[in-house]
Amino acid sequence: CLAHGLRRAGISVAVYERYRTRGEGLLGYRVGIGPTGSRALRECLSPELFDVYLATCARSPRWFNVITQRMRRTASFELRPDTHPVDTERSVARMTLRQVLLTGMENVVHFDKTFTHYEQRDDGTVIAHFADGSSASGDLLVAADGTHSAVRRQYLPHAVTRDAGTINIATRIPLTEHTRSLLPERLQHGISLIFGTGGMMGVLHVMDFKWDAEGRLKPGVSAADAALLSRWPGRAHDPTRDNINLVVWSTARRFPPDVMQRRGDELVQVALDLTGNWHPNLRELLMRGDPASALPIRVTTSEPVPPWKSSTVTLLGDAIHTMTPGRGVGANTALRDAVLLCRQLRHAAAGDKTLLQAVADYETEMLPYGFARVADSLNRSGTNGDDRMYKPVVGRLALLGARGYFGVTSRVPRLRRNFVDDFYTYRGEED
Repeated sequence: CLAHGLRRAGISVAVYERYRTRGEGLLGYRVGIGPTGSRALRECLSPELFDVYLATCARSPRWFNVITQRMRRTASFELRPDTHPVDTERSVARMTLRQVLLTGMENVVHFDKTFTHYEQRDDGTVIAHFADGSSASGDLLVAADGTHSAVRRQYLPHAVTRDAGTINIATRIPLTEHTRSLLPERLQHGISLIFGTGGMMGVLHVMDFKWDAEGRLKPGVSAADAALLSRWPGRAHDPTRDNINLVVWSTARRFPPDVMQRRGDELVQVALDLTGNWHPNLRELLMRGDPASALPIRVTTSEPVPPWKSSTVTLLGDAIHTMTPGRGVGANTALRDAVLLCRQLRHAAAGDKTLLQAVADYETEMLPYGFARVADSLNRSGTNGDDRMYKPVVGRLALLGARGYFGVTSRVPRLRRNFVDDFYTYRGEED
């Protein structure tokens, strides 16, 4: 996103990617892009590519549901329709979004480049070194290399991440007539949070795209979207198809010690063992999942760091403020960083301020909102392993309290409206 914005502003940019090809490395799990993320994409991408982004999103969720492990509905909130290009909630597959953002970047992105270290020269340039012995120089090095950022380790060794104390098992189930039939209509058309007994949590999303299992456009796709998707070259690199994402999680204490080494059927069996009292339909979904897609995730969070003296190295996204999925805003916050940094670098390129001042202004604004979201995410939806939800006795009371809160909120019209308004306000903030 940042690279697109810089290139549109006439600023020379190069991206160094550790994966070997544009189709390697990311599975098709859902990313929720709210107004903040869509606004950033609209500003940085070309108008046609932004339209491709919209066309490649899965069907937008109509409901936010809270259910029990027996699939009894505790609460259901109707979400805004997706008629506006920005002010709504979008469902995006990671690999699909990757292909959108790689579109037209053939001369910008350099694959199979694993960063090892950098050096800052007296003339103000930065040299980035890679594992294959090559290097690249520029005026600014931007670390967008994720939670385990090698740039951050060198630049800010005191900026550390820690284990949040929870583990997720993410699965992807092909969406067929049968698997769709296992879900009530509101679950088919929504985002569903599962508050289970015994400290077992889950989240379920149905990802329904504009193309079928063979990659052909489905009947009913608008002429405008069909034209965009027919000429979009990224389709050739994207294997994403209709699917159901089902993620189960709990405190790390509930999982086998070697869960992070397990894959495939063994990992799915761990999820099944932990959800023995879940509804048979949810368990059947787990059993029908693609074993190769099952992924264990140890949830990580950043420790806040005080401001530092700005230089010709800076960071964005998970490289500086890794957060848990508790508020679902990690991707949105990274995109917010990208557009903010792009604006500041445009000012520097125009001579309105120095490069160092532009970087400083970016960091001064990014750090407070970034770490505020880290804190918010850690304290929501049981993503902290020390949450009361996971305690033997207190956990039952916490579960009843959470279910009670959602149940009352969804049934009182004023509270229901406030809940939905707050959802969009939080996911659309820029100030």
